[in-house]
Amino acid sequence: MKLWIGIDDTDSRKGMCTTYLATLMIERLEKERVGKLMGFPRLIRLNPTIPYKTRGNGAVSFLLEVDDGRRDEVIDIAREIVEEYAELEDENTNPGVVFVDDESEVMDYLSRFALKVVRDVVSLDTALFIIGKYMIPHLKFKKGRGLIGALASVGLELPDRTIEVLAYRKPERFGLPREYDEESFFDADYETYPLTWDTVDWMNEVVVAVPNSPDPVLFGIRGDDFNAVMKAFEMVKTEPIDKYMVFITNQGTDMHLIHESEVDKLEDFHSYILKGVVTVEPYEITGGHVFFHIETKFGEVKCAAFEPTKQFREVVRQLREGDVVEVYGSMKKKTINLEKINILEVAEIWVEENPICPICGKRMESAGRGKGFRCKRCKTKAFEKIRKKVERYLDTGFYEVPPCARRHLSKPLIRMKGVKRHIFR
Repeated sequence: MKLWIGIDDTDSRKGMCTTYLATLMIERLEKERVGKLMGFPRLIRLNPTIPYKTRGNGAVSFLLEVDDGRRDEVIDIAREIVEEYAELEDENTNPGVVFVDDESEVMDYLSRFALKVVRDVVSLDTALFIIGKYMIPHLKFKKGRGLIGALASVGLELPDRTIEVLAYRKPERFGLPREYDEESFFDADYETYPLTWDTVDWMNEVVVAVPNSPDPVLFGIRGDDFNAVMKAFEMVKTEPIDKYMVFITNQGTDMHLIHESEVDKLEDFHSYILKGVVTVEPYEITGGHVFFHIETKFGEVKCAAFEPTKQFREVVRQLREGDVVEVYGSMKKKTINLEKINILEVAEIWVEENPICPICGKRMESAGRGKGFRCKRCKTKAFEKIRKKVERYLDTGFYEVPPCARRHLSKPLIRMKGVKRHIFR
């Protein structure tokens, strides 16, 4: 039989990674010949705004070929792996594992459920109802919140997909500073971009592929082409790698975004694509965060380019009242946290100035209230101010946050074909 295994919520902010735990599980299942991996495992990023997520809110699933009658052995091994490696002592870690027959009638239902988990807020009761209705074998640890993501990772369809190879550290290195050659990552990006992307951030001089979190991941290379990803993987120089795994993923797809045409209202903990007109021009607060407001079909909406978005804020600062924009981002505290912006129309701005003296070329001064303007030197006069169009340097098209500020699900502009784009590298 073909059996899907879905896993979620095994890590914490102190350590572990669900991809690593899944890799250990796959290794053990194959080593003991209980099952054989079919294709690549899947790393599924879920709603990035969920308050109780750990770090990247990623769940993992993989398809296993299992001999009839050995499903219980798969479940036993999965239980042992979770009990040994998951961060069960952390109060916010509540793992869940599901085992779904690939030919089960629940698969069609799970595809709809999974998209909701990526875009919406889904309760544990909903997941438990599905498990009960379809009698899905599962493992529930503590509160079992991970069952939500576990089911979603199994059911999510991937019309758009990307690839990531994750390299893992040797266990004795967990928690220690990562050792790597920064220049090798820039070289790898130079050789494989745009088939790989977000390996480094050239402008901000940051290696994006190496995380700062205390988990087993040493680095990850993302891209659209398997050969290019593996070429970059082989080029980088780091501390010894213990193991690695290639994942199919929804990273870099914008799958979390809901178009304004699909909803009747805006809610926190959801991500949107909204069109609007700038009504409040950009202003900055302590810390370097830049805000502006747009008028949308839902009313006025506040938008933010936070300090970590670096040079993206320079684009935002150039917005003026009347500009027509399309914003991409997640809503928290009634504010859209910008991931991308599409400048649709740049408004014309006109100012009035004192006229220029036709003889000396200097600007005239007021001759008094209601008396027009004069040039004392040349004795010339004028009676009205002149209107001048302000030159604006903001171009239409898409702009994005730099790689160092990119969310897992946000689609890099390099993947968006057929649009006018301004790419930050």
